[in-house]
Amino acid sequence: MNDDTIILIDYEEREIRLTTERRDHILEHPEMAGQFERIQETIKSPETVIASTADETVPVYHRYYETTPVTSKFLLVAVKLFEDDAFVLTAFFSRREKKGTVIWTA
Repeated sequence: MNDDTIILIDYEEREIRLTTERRDHILEHPEMAGQFERIQETIKSPETVIASTADETVPVYHRYYETTPVTSKFLLVAVKLFEDDAFVLTAFFSRREKKGTVIWTA
């Protein structure tokens, strides 16, 4: 494993990898600069987790923020889950939650 990989802990105490490549991809978007702590918070304490309609192994963690670089928005963090591994795919702000089956709510 790359030494720059960060391990985040989700609401179920699962270890979620955030690789350097994925972190750089997420943070290259201007509105995501400086949002690393919010990504951590959304994974650890989501308000809702919704199963992706495109891939059932990708839950999308949601947390609403009143103030963001792009007004009030949900932060969505998509995570790929395997039986023995999990990693962040992407993270972005959205004005609405993703469609899909709610698998967890706070």
